[in-house]
Amino acid sequence: MPHVTLVSLSGFRVREPEMLALGMTLPGLHDRARAIAALPALAPLTLAAHTPEGWTQSILEAPAADDAAVQRILAEKPALVAISALTASIPRAIALSRSLRAEGVRTALGGLHATACPDGCTPHFDAVVTGDGEPVWPALLADAAAGSLRPLYRPERPFDLAESRPPRWDLLPPRDRPRFTLQTARGCPLACEFCAASRLLGPFREKPAEHVARELDAIRAIAPRPIVELADDNTFAGRRDPAPLLDALAASGARYFTEADWRIGERPDLLHRLADSGCVQVLVGLESLSPRFAGMGAKKARIDRMMDAVAAIHHVGVAVIGCFVVGADGEDEESLAHLADFLLDAPLADVQLTLLTPFPGTRLHRRLADQDRLLPDRGWDSYTLFDVVHRPDPLSPDQLQSAFHNLVKIVFSAQASARRHDLRRSVWARRGVAP
Repeated sequence: MPHVTLVSLSGFRVREPEMLALGMTLPGLHDRARAIAALPALAPLTLAAHTPEGWTQSILEAPAADDAAVQRILAEKPALVAISALTASIPRAIALSRSLRAEGVRTALGGLHATACPDGCTPHFDAVVTGDGEPVWPALLADAAAGSLRPLYRPERPFDLAESRPPRWDLLPPRDRPRFTLQTARGCPLACEFCAASRLLGPFREKPAEHVARELDAIRAIAPRPIVELADDNTFAGRRDPAPLLDALAASGARYFTEADWRIGERPDLLHRLADSGCVQVLVGLESLSPRFAGMGAKKARIDRMMDAVAAIHHVGVAVIGCFVVGADGEDEESLAHLADFLLDAPLADVQLTLLTPFPGTRLHRRLADQDRLLPDRGWDSYTLFDVVHRPDPLSPDQLQSAFHNLVKIVFSAQASARRHDLRRSVWARRGVAP
């Protein structure tokens, strides 16, 4: 019986040494990085659920593509190793594939980067999957068993999430799982310029609530009172009635974190049920205070309106993590100092700061490439969200990197982090719980 090993190159990637040091010393950054690193990768778990009979399978969470990972995979004698990797991990995926192919093991790559850059990936893998993996997975395995893999697999149609199956949580290596991931929608209808959302895999789609309920039941079989992160790009951005989804989440008893458009704060029909459904935190893209920031599209608004929406979300007992992108055109030392002052006083329960990063497949990447502003000496391993990979305007790359470090030091100082911690607790106290 042939075996397939599904590998997730997991872990929080930071390349720039000073940023790495900050991440280890600033509690706010360290805690979030640890939480992300603890999340089980959803892609291999999802594919495993669609593996046809006649195959055995295993999942390997590999923070490094080292000899230990290679030897562990080789010991399973797989007919295929399917690798999932984000852009910053592509060099590690290539190194892993090279080591395995040297031992006669066939490899395949899928995910957002493979979808955006298939030509750059095909020389390094026996097969590359672009778009949704579920529709082509059975054919890919059949070809692997027959020794007739094609270089490229592309689904004929987007995957219908009504055909989804619960991820194979039972295949995870046994260890304490503080958090689980679950997807209720794939993609985002807004298509902001900078966003490398899963819409690269196909059009925006929403999973039926009954399927979400079934997946929650599978998680509860492992952890009766789970903490769940919804792997959605924008959970409530579609046209579906949110009530059945909220009912399913509430019935599960799970506490969950999600990402959503700030405009949910202007939807009383949704807000009054959000906390009761188990939502404890929501990451909201406020993005930038720069007037030249062009990436927000339909959700662009004055900052005071967005902060009013944040206040409305807090009022129902759900904590808001304000997400800001640093390095937009027009960003300079003065505007970044203004952002620091704003964030030190802003009534946000937490903050996420990342550098503007032109991921492949985005309109931002195409625009900066056309303007010859991508830095030629920065490889894919620099696309971490914390390393400058383009020529900003008006700052130089070094000036922006230095200014970003200074901003992080200020915003995630012990005093600022403690203030936001207290704010989170006060928000949660409104619902009578302490998540």
